[in-house]
Amino acid sequence: MMQPVRPVHAEHEANRLLSSTRLDSNVSPRASIGYDSIPSPYSKSFDFKMVISNRTRFRWCSYISALLLLLIIAVSFLLHFLPHKHNHHEASNNHTVAMNQALKFFDAQKSGRYPKNSPVKFRGDSGLEDGVVDNKLDGLVGGFYDSGNNIKFTFPTAYTITLLSWSVIEYHPKYADMNELDHVEDIIRWGTDYLLKVFVAPNGTSDQAIIYSQVGSASNDSNVQTNDNCWQRPEDTRYPRPVSKCDTRASDLAGEIVAALSAASLVFKEDNNYSGELAKAAEKLFEEVTKLDPSEQGTYTLVDSCGGEARNFYNSSSYMDELIWAGTWLFYATGNTSYLAYATDAVRFQLAQSKESSIDRGIFDWNNKFSATAVLLTRLLYFHDIVYPYEHALGASSNKTDILMCSYLIDQHFNRTPGGLIILRPDGGAPLQFAATASFLSKLYSDYLDLLGASYMSCIFANPGFSLEKLRTFSRSQASAIDFNGIELFQLNYILGDNPMKMSYVVGFGTNFPTHVHHRGASIPRDGQFYSCAEGDRWLLSKASNPNILSGALVTGPDKFDHFSDDRGKPWFTEPSIASNAGLVAALVALHDYPGDTSDFNGKDLGIDQMSIFDRIPMASVAP
Repeated sequence: MMQPVRPVHAEHEANRLLSSTRLDSNVSPRASIGYDSIPSPYSKSFDFKMVISNRTRFRWCSYISALLLLLIIAVSFLLHFLPHKHNHHEASNNHTVAMNQALKFFDAQKSGRYPKNSPVKFRGDSGLEDGVVDNKLDGLVGGFYDSGNNIKFTFPTAYTITLLSWSVIEYHPKYADMNELDHVEDIIRWGTDYLLKVFVAPNGTSDQAIIYSQVGSASNDSNVQTNDNCWQRPEDTRYPRPVSKCDTRASDLAGEIVAALSAASLVFKEDNNYSGELAKAAEKLFEEVTKLDPSEQGTYTLVDSCGGEARNFYNSSSYMDELIWAGTWLFYATGNTSYLAYATDAVRFQLAQSKESSIDRGIFDWNNKFSATAVLLTRLLYFHDIVYPYEHALGASSNKTDILMCSYLIDQHFNRTPGGLIILRPDGGAPLQFAATASFLSKLYSDYLDLLGASYMSCIFANPGFSLEKLRTFSRSQASAIDFNGIELFQLNYILGDNPMKMSYVVGFGTNFPTHVHHRGASIPRDGQFYSCAEGDRWLLSKASNPNILSGALVTGPDKFDHFSDDRGKPWFTEPSIASNAGLVAALVALHDYPGDTSDFNGKDLGIDQMSIFDRIPMASVAP
């Protein structure tokens, strides 16, 4: 359990980390003891048995040799200090490979009319009748299957789109450098197209908004065929796929959808029509959910008809974190300060913080957005001239962010596996998912501090504090890349192979990765034959490797002792999910070594877009 850590603040909130970078002024060459310093009773010609026959030629030869030596030294220094625009670190090449694969996993999870140009060839059309009767026209066709099952859960889908969009907003120059910007934007658009369908605003036939939370059943009723008791490719599914419906009392679900649509509207801001459609839908849904009396607001999994089945998979512990998360993103998307006022309201902000359970503290995942919201608000404090009257929440967010970063670095706050993986939730499983988002947040925050010109961060329990490189080292240690020939590139990482199992937990990356992933589509061959539920069990129970490689899938991962079982029947080891992969993608792009052409005022280009997130926010913002 994380213990409270309070950072040292010696200056104004916005400037407390602007510490001067120390420069080594001792640049003169050090004295060395060489041949010339040792007296010899003989001339050098004697020592080396040299005979000089022509002293004039010898002098000219010496001069020319000295000039050549100086020229070589000068060229070496020039090459060393000139910008290396295209000198990619080999680790970044590995990041690029891993990124391409990690994004392919989302292609493998697509439901609906499957794209003909998809790089994943074992998938096809599926779920073409989803919600058609209930929602008319195109129904709820599209979206993503959340993991190894054939169910579409709206809550983790919205979280996934929010996180992917955030990573693009911050690091789109890096995505472009990796040639993956179009790819990730296609994935985000696939998700937002679906999210636009799951929210139905009040209209002429209904005066109440509708939110669809789930398509497909997870019931284990043995008398009815459902996803839970049928191992079948999504393309072969013939059993009914019921739809779960909510109203705006599902505050957490609504809040996450608002955040996703708002963040994505910034990703697609060059497409005015689509961006505007996303922002408009987000504003309407936020209006519907926040006009309710607080006594009516709640979590979607408390209502059986809304999230009763999702309770066993994506149970929500609070809703206030989603609402302030939504308000923050909606402010960035529209520039309307009323949304910022909502998110930073002292009572609401404190309530959201108090609702963060002890086991969730320090975690950024589909269930807990409070830490991530604190980072977003800290970004506003650092880089935009807007403080009054939001200073309470902005200052609290800054403190919260500092405490979080310090907790990652001080060993007594979070345990680690013997192999070095941070254990953010000891009894919660899915350790890689949490490590990936921690890696993303820590690298992102270190980039913020670097842009500010800070060289270190102070923590009251760590003297003299931590350098920014220490924070980056933590980030890389959880999710950076290694050379599988055994040569260390950046820092050996855990997720991509530097662990006691010597296994990459990203399918298809490296030479040793899980081959028995708990995933219906990957475990059954696409050979033109239809396999019933009963026939599908043969593939579930098979000891053979999956016939289809689920490229880029981040599996659940090892236990707290670094043990991992590559067993299809043990999903707590081998099942991937879109929420986990979103964290992996965010960490990979944040850690990518960017060879930029432009520089910030520190003389470095970090590959982060510092200011465009504020494009829709007027500089002279005033209170509503």
